[in-house]
This record gives sequence, structure tokens and C-alpha cells, in this order.
Amino acid sequence: MTEHATEGSRVAAFFDLDKTVIAKSSTLAFSRPFFQEGLINRRAVLKSAYAQFVFMLAGADADQMDRMRSHITALCEGWDVEQVRSIVEETLHDIVDPLVYKEATQLITDHKGEGHDVVVVSASGDELVAPISTMIGATHSVGTRMVVADGRYSGEVDFYCAGENKAIAVKQLAEQHDYDLSRCYAYSDSITDLPLLEAVGHPTAVNPDRALRRTATQRGWPVLTFSDPVSLRARIPRPSGTAVAVTAIGLGAATAAGVAWYGLRRRRRS
Repeated sequence: MTEHATEGSRVAAFFDLDKTVIAKSSTLAFSRPFFQEGLINRRAVLKSAYAQFVFMLAGADADQMDRMRSHITALCEGWDVEQVRSIVEETLHDIVDPLVYKEATQLITDHKGEGHDVVVVSASGDELVAPISTMIGATHSVGTRMVVADGRYSGEVDFYCAGENKAIAVKQLAEQHDYDLSRCYAYSDSITDLPLLEAVGHPTAVNPDRALRRTATQRGWPVLTFSDPVSLRARIPRPSGTAVAVTAIGLGAATAAGVAWYGLRRRRRS
């Protein structure tokens, strides 16, 4: 990296989260504490575990992500936001800290050293993405937003941060923060993030699925392999006085995505 942000033409590096910065699904990882607190049952935990296995092998295509969205809305409807916030506050660092790729933290450090903003853009819930982004030293973040009414999740999605919507979010951020997208960077593992990668001048595939690897090869994009998860506490100091408060969507997606994966896999094999 040689380009420095200049006044009136700033540069950002946009990162997908799962399998790009973190070694597994950030949402599926939380199925166990939800089970322990009674929000989900044992069957849902098993489905989420199976979903995590499939996720690591193959990733998700656009159709599967749409199915996940519908499962997320159905599962989270009626969940109490305060209860979920309490669960996540107690478990976030223990669950996420060991999952962050060492290579990703170094790349983030390099970008910040160049004066670039670092932005996490993820299909996981905004309330989950934001504290994780703070943990890794990101400047901004964008995630899926759920509608809350009377302290509970209504079952509706306000903004699903996946596919083409990631590119829309990035373009909005560019307008808000004066980014020159032709000089910006983007990193992702999934072909579903092709719109995000195409929105910037410097796209890079990280741990790509087969479709993205093929596209990256055809277009001459760099391909990186991240393989060394390491505790964040060992690499990035936690901000003092920063309270981590998160709510339901990211965690609801943990089980919801698991249910979606499990069902899709069974239908394909039947």
C-alpha cells in the first residue's frame, strides 16, 4: 500500500467480517450462550453447529442468504432486547477474541498506518458488528438492522446488509465521509460480496470460496489466505472505558442462519 488519504479525497479499507477478519461465523458462534439462557433449544444448537460446518466448507450463495434473512426475522420476533444485551455483554470478548485472524489485524494496522479509515461491512447484526469493529480498531461499521418496538424485535428487517446492499452502504459512506472509491480497498471471502468488491478500486479476495476465487483469477485481483486466529487481547489493546452493549439481531442470526443452512442442506441431499 502506497496511497495516503488526502484532504478532499479520503481512502477507506472495507472489510467483510466472517471468514475475512474472523475465522468463523460471528453470529453462529453465539448459539451456546443463547441455549444456556433459554432463548433457543438444543435442536437449534445442533442445527447451528451443523450450519457452522457447512459455512466453513462452502460459504453462502445469494439464494441461501435470502433464506437466512427470512429465518432471522421469524426467529428473533418477540425477543427481549435487554435480555439479549445482557447475554452478549457477558460473552462477546470470550467468544470473539480467539477468532480474529492475525493477518487481518496486521492488514488493519497497515491501513491505519497509511491514514486510511477502516470500515467493517457485514450481514451480521449492526449491534453485534459495531462492538466487534471497535475491538479490532475499525473507524466505522455497517451491519444488518432489525426493527425494535417496545423493547422487542418486531420480526422485520430495516436494512439487510448483504449482496448489493453492501455496495449501497459503501457508496453512502463514501458520500458521508468523502471517500474516493477508486482509491479505496475492499476485502471479502464470498462471491455474494462481488458488488462490494466491484465498488472500489482495489478489491482483494480473502480465503475466497470457489466462485470468488475464479472471479478474482479472471480479473487479476489479489488473493490472500488468512489462517492464524489469535486472541485480540494479545494484539490490540481494548479501549478503556468503552462499554460493549449489543442487542438481538446478530445473535438471532446465529441460530437463524443455522436453521437456514440445516434446512437447505437437507433439501439438497433429499
